[in-house]
Amino acid sequence: MDIPGRNATLTIVMSIAIHNLKGTVAALVVLVTFSTSCFAQQADLRDEDALLQQLAQSTPEQAMALDRQLQALWAQSGSASADLLLERGREALENGDVDAALDHLTALTDHAPEFAEGWHVRASAFFGIERFGMAAADLEHALTLNPNHYEAIYGLGLIFEIIGEPQKAYDAYSRALAIHPHHEEVTNAVNRLKPQVEGAAL
Repeated sequence: MDIPGRNATLTIVMSIAIHNLKGTVAALVVLVTFSTSCFAQQADLRDEDALLQQLAQSTPEQAMALDRQLQALWAQSGSASADLLLERGREALENGDVDAALDHLTALTDHAPEFAEGWHVRASAFFGIERFGMAAADLEHALTLNPNHYEAIYGLGLIFEIIGEPQKAYDAYSRALAIHPHHEEVTNAVNRLKPQVEGAAL
């Protein structure tokens, strides 16, 4: 997910929502850091564990292939109807039809609440229309089901950064980078916040 433009509308929205949103997301760092006992029921955990171990020790070139394999694995719901809803939700997002995407993805989370990717993709839809509290709640669901989902952790970091919590954002980015050490966007985010976080600690 990319950080949306910081325009006047976003400033107004954030000034209204920031208090409640901070309460919503404050506990999520604990979730990201300590929920390793949870697991994604929709995937073959042995395959996932092997891929994650390889990813942590990979070269940048190897990481690209491993990332594709993990994304494909996490997109397998085990249900043809759920897979179709995910596909339609993603297509609607790509076409800029957020309302249709949310319809499909909400149907998906209702139909397959144990499917982490459904929550993650719906969080992306909410993020895109600046409903950051809803996005954070969906990321919480996704990370409860799959605590190693580095894209969801990255999305959480973006939300922390937007609401003015650089330390928590940095912690989330660092957690994602520990799982996927060659993730370009996460690496850029860590490098962007490192001077600010280290300066605040002095």
